[in-house]
Amino acid sequence: MAEKMIKAAVLHKVGDLRVEEVPMPEITNDNDVLVKIGTVGVCGSDVHYYTHGRIGDFVVEAPLILGHESAGVVEEVGSGVTDLKPGDRVAIEPGVPCGMCRYCRDGRYNLCPDVVFLGTPPVHGAYVEYLVHPAEFTYKLADNVTLAEGAMIEPLSVGLQGVKMSGIRAGDTIAILGGGPIGLATLQSARACGAGVSIITDLYDFRLDLAGKLGATHTINAKSDDVEAAIMDLTNGIGADVVFETAGTGRTMAQTVDVVRTGGTIVLIGLGGDDMVPLNLIRLIINEVAIKTVSRYANTYPPGIALASQGKVDLKSMITGEFPLAEVETALRQSIDNPESTIKTMVNVSS
Repeated sequence: MAEKMIKAAVLHKVGDLRVEEVPMPEITNDNDVLVKIGTVGVCGSDVHYYTHGRIGDFVVEAPLILGHESAGVVEEVGSGVTDLKPGDRVAIEPGVPCGMCRYCRDGRYNLCPDVVFLGTPPVHGAYVEYLVHPAEFTYKLADNVTLAEGAMIEPLSVGLQGVKMSGIRAGDTIAILGGGPIGLATLQSARACGAGVSIITDLYDFRLDLAGKLGATHTINAKSDDVEAAIMDLTNGIGADVVFETAGTGRTMAQTVDVVRTGGTIVLIGLGGDDMVPLNLIRLIINEVAIKTVSRYANTYPPGIALASQGKVDLKSMITGEFPLAEVETALRQSIDNPESTIKTMVNVSS
């Protein structure tokens, strides 16, 4: 019998992304599920692999299926799976840790050194019609949460992780530097946790307008306004209790020190191209500012799905484009060619 083939978007080298046939995956572990992928969100990491072929030490050295923000419908379950069944609509958490190291045992499995993460070299990702994944990291969606929203639980999880790391308290004033998908996910996560005055900055009015609709009390265009002066003015010269950096630029990372209050907290989420960024360490030390960093997320999918189901976050409004798998390259290029009107682009694999 001939091997069944399915379609996938495979990156062969920089700028060479092809939709081609690959073998149909099969369940080989009793605790795995086979998922028919419905929707996959385009992440900045997908774009970076497409344009540069690497992110840090992760290098595309062989053909790679990209994509990790995904949701779909369970097609088949292994014999050991009891909490999922064929027909269930699910969101897929892309990182699978070892479950045995000290980080996994401490509940910080996002730091597992042996984590297997979809769409990260050499692990194939989710721009594919069918995917086998551990049931433990496959979550049933509420009936009122769409597959597109299910795929958006991944970037929402980054925001939830940032808020968890921040130690934010009800009524705290926050500033978010960067109004892209992660910035907007962080904004909504912080508002859901009781943030008060919420300031967000970005270069594009389109993103700032949406941020206002999603709960930002103040927006600042970093292209035309003095960000530091504006934030200090809005906080009566004190600064924000918590500053989230989500843009991943050296400029915004340095700005965090200038807009956080004495005794406040900086949370670094954005990943940029610079390994070394100058920060005013003397000010950080004298003002006893805490710095937290975020590496993906842990234990955020269930609360993220609950927030979406309860209407406490609006994920649909962040979706600014949808393309079929055949046009995946166009989908990836949206943030490159149209950054002023793009937040999150979706690839509808099943369409």
